[in-house]
Amino acid sequence: MITEELMQAVKRLEIRARRRVDDMFGGSYHSAFKGQGIEFAEVREYQPGDDVRSIDWNVTARMGRPFIKRFEEERQLTIVLAVDCSHSTAFGTIRRSKHELMSEVGAVLTLAAGRNNDKVGLCLFGSNHLENGKTFHVPATKGRLHNMRIIRELIDASPGNNQEDLSSVLTEIGRTHKRRCIIIVLSDFLSGLNNESEPNWGKSMRMLSRKHEVIALQFTDPREFELPQSGILRMHDPMTGHRFMVDTGSKRVRERYSKQASLENELILSTLQKAQIDHVELSTGRDYADELVRYFQVRGTRR
Repeated sequence: MITEELMQAVKRLEIRARRRVDDMFGGSYHSAFKGQGIEFAEVREYQPGDDVRSIDWNVTARMGRPFIKRFEEERQLTIVLAVDCSHSTAFGTIRRSKHELMSEVGAVLTLAAGRNNDKVGLCLFGSNHLENGKTFHVPATKGRLHNMRIIRELIDASPGNNQEDLSSVLTEIGRTHKRRCIIIVLSDFLSGLNNESEPNWGKSMRMLSRKHEVIALQFTDPREFELPQSGILRMHDPMTGHRFMVDTGSKRVRERYSKQASLENELILSTLQKAQIDHVELSTGRDYADELVRYFQVRGTRR
């Protein structure tokens, strides 16, 4: 049900995200996400300064003076945001939770894509409010009302206990999107971690990247890598539901915790690297805009 409180929250997030797009991103999104090809526009008479490689020799021979072929970039892209709403994303110890940060980043990307006339789709997974705990899809299209709907769904999809397997979600996205598009996965990528050589979503990620362009936005919190030195703490593992007591005053405990967290993070990074997928880490302890702008600039230069 769409309540007045929800609509006010949507409006606040839209205003905040739009300011980010206006103030921080400018043309960096456009340069980073260019069209995926070119299409023929017209044949016109050669003008000084035109690239001689564009000369249409057949028309030139027929007309007796040089003509060139002009092409235009196929600008419009399809962006699909795959957003993890599993229980682990509710964690946050600085200014907000990982899920709240995901919602704002998702809103910013939606508005930036809309400004560039790109289509935007949404795939939510892991939230308890989703029907039967399964993925929820908003088909890719464009327009302000559509963008507002995506922002509303991002806010309404509160983290839940449904730990839907990321591997199956990636497989489903690849199956439902036939045409090549840009898949931006917003997740902490903690699901599927085990003692194997890679997470169980590794193969599905590689398969998806062969058909689509995939970008991984990894959301983290500083306390996931380092415990505070504050004595006995009651902790909860969101992946298993297990609750336990931890003596954070123990240096040995803190070192073991940091070591294990580092190993798990290295496993995530190496798996994404093997799949040749761009990776950006966004922390609840830092301003995400700087990281995104830096990535857009690097990506634009690379393209």
